[in-house]
Amino acid sequence: MKVVLMQDVPNLGKAGDIKEVADGYGRNYLLPKGFATMATKGLIKQAQERAEAQRKRDIKHRSEAEQVAQRLNGQTVRFTVRVGELDRLYGSITNVDVADKLQQQMGIEVDRRKIDLGDPIKRAGVYSVPVRLASGVEARINVVVEGEGGEGAVATEPGANEATTAETDTP
Repeated sequence: MKVVLMQDVPNLGKAGDIKEVADGYGRNYLLPKGFATMATKGLIKQAQERAEAQRKRDIKHRSEAEQVAQRLNGQTVRFTVRVGELDRLYGSITNVDVADKLQQQMGIEVDRRKIDLGDPIKRAGVYSVPVRLASGVEARINVVVEGEGGEGAVATEPGANEATTAETDTP
């Protein structure tokens, strides 16, 4: 029995696919549940037209993603943040922060879910971060995290506190 799938069916196909299934499977499961309809010449033609339109959209989306990947590849995104001991950040830098910085610096809007940081960045340094724009299209950007000059101020504060405690101990 030839059917046109109306919905995605696990282990069978996606909506719009034309499938040859066993008569009992189609008659007793797919048709009554509304997962598929009997394939007619008109439905087969519609399904083929939809598949062709989807294929054209996929090609266009992939070419746009490749153009964005060429612009992004090798670019550097800089963050200047406060750091503490051992270059550890106060807070962290996430994929949302990287996406916002890309938007600000380059005017390229990238979905945060496509930036694969793994874990948030919690130390100063240079990181190579993949950006997956489409299936098989990936760009690599460099994320540079620099410490702000706040360490000097932090280092002088404990000295000032030690001087006041030394004064209180003497009387």
